[in-house]
Amino acid sequence: MKPIATPFALDRFVPYRLSVLSNNVSDAIARLYRSRFGLTIPEWRCMAVLGSFAPLSASEVAARTAMDKVQVSRAVAALLQKGFALQATDRQDRRRSKLNLSASGARVYARIVPLAQAAEAELLAALTPRERKSLSTLLDKLSAHAAAQAQQRKGDEE
Repeated sequence: MKPIATPFALDRFVPYRLSVLSNNVSDAIARLYRSRFGLTIPEWRCMAVLGSFAPLSASEVAARTAMDKVQVSRAVAALLQKGFALQATDRQDRRRSKLNLSASGARVYARIVPLAQAAEAELLAALTPRERKSLSTLLDKLSAHAAAQAQQRKGDEE
């Protein structure tokens, strides 16, 4: 194998750094709800989206979580089995179904949200108020740009 002319500084590569940060933060929060409520990270992500935006189809949950459809399908099936979510036929399009949190799911969601917010506050305590605002602005900007790039690539593939 031919050596790469310029060494790849993985520890400075932004996608890698964001992924590691995301995994570390998700794992820390997951410890809180896994032991107390028996939820996996994908289940909580689906639950969090349903708690904020329901009713949603499974495809809409996948789009909002940026998880693949198989992960969402498994997580939704688990939430339904645990009694944390409900599935009903969409009134506008009877071929589709919509998901909502059940009453017990809503109670669990209401208990996890403050834990997640406290974990976020603990993480952000490392930043000044000005840095927090800058981080939010930069994340919004990067997210919008990445979404536009993904949309463009999708159009190029079609």
